[in-house]
Amino acid sequence: MRDVRPQALLVMDPSKFAVQFQEPQLRRLQDLVELADPVVTGDLDAAHVRRRLREVEVLVTSWGCPPLTAERLADAPRLRAIFHCAGTVRTFVTDEVWRRDILVTNAADENAIPVAEFTLAAIIFAGKKAPFLAQDARRHRDDWSYLAHRGELTNRGRTIGVVGFSRTGRRVVERLRSLEADVLIADPYADPAEVSAAGGRLVGLDELLRRCDILTLHVPALPSTRHLIGARELALLRDGATVINTARGAVLDTAALERECAMGRLDAILDVTEPEPLPATSPLYDLPNVMITPHVAGSLGSETRRMSESALDELERYLSGEPPRAAVTAADFLVSA
Repeated sequence: MRDVRPQALLVMDPSKFAVQFQEPQLRRLQDLVELADPVVTGDLDAAHVRRRLREVEVLVTSWGCPPLTAERLADAPRLRAIFHCAGTVRTFVTDEVWRRDILVTNAADENAIPVAEFTLAAIIFAGKKAPFLAQDARRHRDDWSYLAHRGELTNRGRTIGVVGFSRTGRRVVERLRSLEADVLIADPYADPAEVSAAGGRLVGLDELLRRCDILTLHVPALPSTRHLIGARELALLRDGATVINTARGAVLDTAALERECAMGRLDAILDVTEPEPLPATSPLYDLPNVMITPHVAGSLGSETRRMSESALDELERYLSGEPPRAAVTAADFLVSA
């Protein structure tokens, strides 16, 4: 470790700071860096913050960090590293950050953990049609005859299609080992050996769609993935299939999904939508074969402190001269969130 601790500033929404940095995380941070007034800010344009930036070598960021424009970075001549306590850095990292060769890390691996847990639960519920039976129960009350209308209620022998062998997709596949299921993966960048080692089998997207009972999406929101699953792709799914989206709303064509679900041909479990939230007029709210949650699969509450600890691990490696484990580069922006 260095003899002199670097100056650091936390840049995030103060409400996020209050959740992500409680006493253990703050104590550890104070052991690693020098903090001054302000310790945390969500406003990089205030005069006192801009003066503070001139001394800062390290930024610790999270949700609510404003874009690091060339103008703002001009006030941070000593800045050498950014440690992000959340997933994507797309919202604030600019070309100027890459031009200055500033180290950037994120905690996307840690954020993938609760998303994978949520997705596994959604897959298991989809196999039993539990979210949709729960809605049926509100209407039928003491008459269980509606059970027969939901098809086979089982998780054994299902074919599960995972689109995207990403951080989250990989974790979902590994967790699916607990089920007696056939797991298919579609991802043009995935290594077949790694897919096999995780417990899945690599196939083309169309084959996956034709064969799966449950489709779960785990690709980033990129221009190339916008509406990756559209009307043509949804039409390939078998009747009664369930579409699960815990990735990004834009990878799924909402209008096309509305049509399929309104016909009763497909079911859906959606933690993300496009737009987000859906407009009040969306038919998806009222369909008995659709479950919508308000983007809760990712890290919330105490889960976010796992991400803070990861960023502090990276900060400690930086101070010790060790290479980062979760560095983000300009090239990563082409294929990841």
